[in-house]
Amino acid sequence: MSFIQQLQAAWQSSDSLLCIGLDPDLERFPQAVASGNDSIFSFNRAIIDATHDLVCAYKPQIAYFSALGAERQLEQTITYIKSTYPHIPVILDAKRGDIGSTAVQYAREAFVRYQVDAVTVNPYMGFDSVQPFLEYQDKGVIILCKTSNSGAAQLQEVELQAQAQEVQAQQSGQKGEPVYEYIARLVAEKWNFNHNCLLVMGATWPQQVARVRSIVGDMPFLVPGAGAQGGDIASIVQAGQTAQGNGLIISASRSILYASAKHDFAEAARTQAAALKNAINQHRTKHAAAL
Repeated sequence: MSFIQQLQAAWQSSDSLLCIGLDPDLERFPQAVASGNDSIFSFNRAIIDATHDLVCAYKPQIAYFSALGAERQLEQTITYIKSTYPHIPVILDAKRGDIGSTAVQYAREAFVRYQVDAVTVNPYMGFDSVQPFLEYQDKGVIILCKTSNSGAAQLQEVELQAQAQEVQAQQSGQKGEPVYEYIARLVAEKWNFNHNCLLVMGATWPQQVARVRSIVGDMPFLVPGAGAQGGDIASIVQAGQTAQGNGLIISASRSILYASAKHDFAEAARTQAAALKNAINQHRTKHAAAL
């Protein structure tokens, strides 16, 4: 089963577009989590067990593990999901992007060492930096397009114009295509030859999400920023969902993981995740029709 097929099955079985980002921050861990060599894995396992029926994916962020030398606990977390809840896809949030020979190793890291189902990548260095990931045909390659951070516009909304059309466009007052639209078109038209591409589209930019949806058709979007970053759920679902009422992997991390700093942290995470799942489903076209 390819990642896209696995994702479609997860959307259906969970009736959810929610993805929980696993960003373990030791400074925010509740006291109920025992300290020690496996504290990160213990925390993640409690969150996963409490929320597994509410999500379509989990998304561990590699920096939170590697900064602490906790790669083994990242491996434990991924293995636990795959052995206990094998129907739930695992996305490695790594945002890799480097020259071709190095990209080959990053692709091996994600798909061979960690055995995740999909990974986030940065297209800034061009096709040869993404190609090694695309060659894993059954894996998802999630390409940064319009990210949720406040500084994204500094590069992603810079307007481009083809050289041959530049003078004419300037004379007519026509605006050029922003970088994020160019990336979306490039991925949809040239890079998605194995039909395993997705795009990162931040929840803080619903108008841009709608624009990219019109460009790429039903290509799935990973949508960060729906929790602590303040993305509006109604706007993002209405802007980004497909005609089938899916097409989105809406990710939240801190707002769920750290819903409580007490012994009930896992139960609080479940409550927060259930509320977010329900809020998303209220605005899904297909889901509303079914009700």
